[in-house]
Amino acid sequence: MDGEVVGPQSGPMESFENLVRAEFAPKNTYLNTASTGLLPARTVVAMRDATASVAAGQPSDMFADVEACRSAFARLAGVPASRVAAGASVATYSGLVAASLPTGAEVLTAEADFSSLVNPFHVRGDLKVRSVPLELVAESVGPDTALVAVSSVQSADGRIADLAALREAARAHGARTLVDASQSAGWLPLDADGFDYVVAVAYKWVLCPRGVAFLVVPEDLGAVPPLFAGWAAGERPWDSCYGPVEELAHSARRFDESPALLSYAGARHSLGLVEELGVDAVHAHDTALAGRFREGLASLGHEPVPAPGSAIVSVPGLGHRQGELSRAGVEVSDRAGNLRAAFHLYNTAADVDRLLDALCG
Repeated sequence: MDGEVVGPQSGPMESFENLVRAEFAPKNTYLNTASTGLLPARTVVAMRDATASVAAGQPSDMFADVEACRSAFARLAGVPASRVAAGASVATYSGLVAASLPTGAEVLTAEADFSSLVNPFHVRGDLKVRSVPLELVAESVGPDTALVAVSSVQSADGRIADLAALREAARAHGARTLVDASQSAGWLPLDADGFDYVVAVAYKWVLCPRGVAFLVVPEDLGAVPPLFAGWAAGERPWDSCYGPVEELAHSARRFDESPALLSYAGARHSLGLVEELGVDAVHAHDTALAGRFREGLASLGHEPVPAPGSAIVSVPGLGHRQGELSRAGVEVSDRAGNLRAAFHLYNTAADVDRLLDALCG
């Protein structure tokens, strides 16, 4: 990686840069973390070692890796580990929350939010799902609203939800809240304790392998039914392998899916890196690069979707150039005709300038 690293000043900046350079060496200009984050070197090594241990007939203790991941995500989310379930997808956990609602309950969502979050409420068929523009979610909460489900950062264009306003409106009307932090956890500070449910996949901004996701649940474990509870959800999993599980875990582990162990073996090290760097430092780095890109776009006469403070920048009308940019070694996304660039810890000012130069060309 060449070019300037934008981050904390003086010593912390040097430490940040050294850590990043030790873990990442992309062979292209990768600005597509909103689709998939790059794996750190330490994660790749851990997964190779875990795979080799299975091939050798001496599997490592990857269940310990699951517990380490649970604790690490809990620290990032600001909640006790006992409130964190470990699984594989947002849709599974959104479906679990959907199953907890009574017939006819009103669910308030943002228009065109990510399908994995909102679709489980639609397929129920007996819920009243109401969608409004993201900017109107908080003021649209009413006395009939049972649940507000929204992504903290919109996948399509990087707009940031006003979660503080949403939380207060939901409390005022007795509604529960479900926040999808898939596009924010890792670069935007997260206070999951302020919401009933927080769900996130980990293969984007916290740089984990696919197959890792987390759900934060309320202290009241009875609020959602453990519909897919298997042996791993037992208070004593190895005593819960046969027949009905006699005693479910006394923590959010009762909502665990049987884990994708090799993915969790790597995820432990990815989450460790994010903690080591610090979300505040990553936030400063990512948003500085996004700001540089917005300034460059203005000089080129392009107006991005308004998303102040976001690490994701979406530019209307330029999505058709995604293929051309990819062939030139610059990876971005095409989302509904918009060019979407996502800036993360392994990106540099030089990466921003390469994208701007390519757009000029």
